[in-house]
Amino acid sequence: MPQHPTDPACIFCKIVAGTIPCLKVIEDDRLLAFLDIGPLSCGHTLIVPKGHYATLDQMPDDLAGACAAAAPRLSRAIKAATGASAWNLLQNNGRLSGQAVDHVHFHIIPRREADGLGYRWNPTKLDAEEGRTLLAAIQKAL
Repeated sequence: MPQHPTDPACIFCKIVAGTIPCLKVIEDDRLLAFLDIGPLSCGHTLIVPKGHYATLDQMPDDLAGACAAAAPRLSRAIKAATGASAWNLLQNNGRLSGQAVDHVHFHIIPRREADGLGYRWNPTKLDAEEGRTLLAAIQKAL
Protein backbone atom coordinates (compact mmCIF):
# COMPACT_ATOMS: atom_id res chain seq x y z
CA MET A 1 0.00 0.00 0.00
CA PRO A 2 1.46 3.42 -0.93
CA GLN A 3 2.49 5.93 1.72
CA HIS A 4 0.40 9.08 1.57
CA PRO A 5 1.24 12.47 3.07
CA THR A 6 -1.11 13.30 5.93
CA ASP A 7 -1.99 16.24 8.15
CA PRO A 8 -2.99 15.18 11.68
CA ALA A 9 -5.15 18.32 12.02
CA CYS A 10 -7.11 17.68 8.78
CA ILE A 11 -10.65 16.33 9.19
CA PHE A 12 -10.47 14.42 5.89
CA CYS A 13 -7.13 12.84 6.88
CA LYS A 14 -8.82 11.75 10.11
CA ILE A 15 -11.70 10.25 8.13
CA VAL A 16 -9.25 8.45 5.81
CA ALA A 17 -7.37 7.12 8.87
CA GLY A 18 -10.62 5.90 10.41
CA THR A 19 -10.38 8.06 13.55
CA ILE A 20 -13.53 9.90 12.49
CA PRO A 21 -16.31 7.64 11.17
CA CYS A 22 -17.98 8.09 7.81
CA LEU A 23 -20.51 6.36 5.60
CA LYS A 24 -18.12 4.87 3.02
CA VAL A 25 -19.37 4.47 -0.51
CA ILE A 26 -16.13 3.12 -2.02
CA GLU A 27 -12.51 2.86 -0.94
CA ASP A 28 -9.26 1.68 -2.46
CA ASP A 29 -5.57 2.31 -1.77
CA ARG A 30 -5.71 5.80 -3.34
CA LEU A 31 -9.12 7.28 -2.52
CA LEU A 32 -12.16 7.22 -0.31
CA ALA A 33 -15.69 8.28 -1.26
CA PHE A 34 -18.25 8.89 1.47
CA LEU A 35 -21.59 10.59 2.04
CA ASP A 36 -21.27 14.27 2.95
CA ILE A 37 -22.58 14.93 6.49
CA GLY A 38 -23.76 18.38 5.38
CA PRO A 39 -25.35 17.46 2.06
CA LEU A 40 -26.67 19.98 -0.42
CA SER A 41 -29.00 17.24 -1.69
CA CYS A 42 -29.80 13.60 -0.99
CA GLY A 43 -26.84 11.49 -2.11
CA HIS A 44 -24.22 14.28 -1.95
CA THR A 45 -20.96 12.34 -1.94
CA LEU A 46 -17.32 13.39 -1.52
CA ILE A 47 -14.35 11.78 -3.23
CA VAL A 48 -11.09 12.45 -1.37
CA PRO A 49 -7.57 11.29 -2.17
CA LYS A 50 -5.93 9.42 0.67
CA GLY A 51 -2.95 11.76 0.39
CA HIS A 52 -3.19 15.21 1.95
CA TYR A 53 -2.99 17.87 -0.74
CA ALA A 54 -4.64 21.23 -0.16
CA THR A 55 -5.41 21.95 -3.83
CA LEU A 56 -5.62 19.99 -7.06
CA ASP A 57 -2.49 21.55 -8.56
CA GLN A 58 -0.43 20.12 -5.67
CA MET A 59 -1.50 16.52 -6.38
CA PRO A 60 0.38 13.98 -8.47
CA ASP A 61 -1.37 13.60 -11.84
CA ASP A 62 -2.03 9.88 -11.33
CA LEU A 63 -3.75 10.44 -7.98
CA ALA A 64 -5.91 13.22 -9.39
CA GLY A 65 -6.73 10.90 -12.29
CA ALA A 66 -7.77 8.13 -9.91
CA CYS A 67 -10.21 10.47 -8.18
CA ALA A 68 -11.63 11.68 -11.49
CA ALA A 69 -11.87 8.11 -12.80
CA ALA A 70 -14.09 7.14 -9.86
CA ALA A 71 -16.61 9.90 -10.65
CA PRO A 72 -18.51 8.24 -13.55
CA ARG A 73 -19.16 4.99 -11.66
CA LEU A 74 -20.14 6.84 -8.49
CA SER A 75 -22.38 9.23 -10.43
CA ARG A 76 -24.24 6.35 -12.07
CA ALA A 77 -24.75 4.64 -8.70
CA ILE A 78 -25.86 7.83 -6.95
CA LYS A 79 -28.31 8.67 -9.74
CA ALA A 80 -29.74 5.14 -9.58
CA ALA A 81 -30.03 5.16 -5.78
CA THR A 82 -31.55 8.64 -5.49
CA GLY A 83 -33.58 8.96 -8.68
CA ALA A 84 -31.78 12.21 -9.51
CA SER A 85 -31.94 13.19 -13.16
CA ALA A 86 -28.73 15.25 -13.16
CA TRP A 87 -25.73 16.06 -10.97
CA ASN A 88 -22.90 18.51 -10.51
CA LEU A 89 -19.27 17.46 -10.15
CA LEU A 90 -17.64 20.24 -8.17
CA GLN A 91 -14.04 20.72 -7.04
CA ASN A 92 -12.94 23.97 -5.35
CA ASN A 93 -9.36 25.20 -4.83
CA GLY A 94 -8.70 27.91 -2.25
CA ARG A 95 -10.97 30.00 -0.06
CA LEU A 96 -11.99 32.38 -2.86
CA SER A 97 -13.42 29.41 -4.77
CA GLY A 98 -15.48 28.22 -1.81
CA GLN A 99 -13.10 25.53 -0.51
CA ALA A 100 -13.80 25.06 3.21
CA VAL A 101 -11.51 22.07 3.97
CA ASP A 102 -7.87 22.31 2.88
CA HIS A 103 -7.79 18.77 1.48
CA VAL A 104 -8.67 18.14 -2.15
CA HIS A 105 -12.18 16.79 -2.51
CA PHE A 106 -14.65 16.32 -5.33
CA HIS A 107 -18.36 16.77 -4.70
CA ILE A 108 -20.96 14.72 -6.56
CA ILE A 109 -24.18 16.65 -5.96
CA PRO A 110 -27.38 15.02 -7.25
CA ARG A 111 -29.83 17.49 -8.78
CA ARG A 112 -33.57 17.44 -9.13
CA GLU A 113 -36.09 19.78 -10.71
CA ALA A 114 -36.73 22.83 -8.48
CA ASP A 115 -34.17 21.71 -5.88
CA GLY A 116 -33.34 25.34 -5.14
CA LEU A 117 -29.57 24.85 -5.42
CA GLY A 118 -28.94 26.93 -8.53
CA TYR A 119 -25.62 28.48 -9.55
CA ARG A 120 -24.38 31.66 -11.14
CA TRP A 121 -22.74 31.69 -14.55
CA ASN A 122 -21.86 35.18 -15.68
CA PRO A 123 -19.84 34.83 -18.90
CA THR A 124 -17.86 37.68 -20.38
CA LYS A 125 -16.26 38.00 -23.82
CA LEU A 126 -12.66 36.97 -24.44
CA ASP A 127 -10.77 39.67 -26.33
CA ALA A 128 -8.89 38.05 -29.23
CA GLU A 129 -5.53 39.69 -28.47
CA GLU A 130 -5.81 39.05 -24.74
CA GLY A 131 -6.72 35.45 -25.55
CA ARG A 132 -3.60 34.95 -27.68
CA THR A 133 -1.40 36.47 -24.97
CA LEU A 134 -3.02 34.32 -22.28
CA LEU A 135 -2.72 31.19 -24.42
CA ALA A 136 1.01 31.82 -24.95
CA ALA A 137 1.55 32.31 -21.19
CA ILE A 138 -0.32 29.11 -20.31
CA GLN A 139 1.54 27.08 -22.94
CA LYS A 140 4.87 28.44 -21.69
CA ALA A 141 3.94 27.44 -18.11
CA LEU A 142 3.16 23.88 -19.24
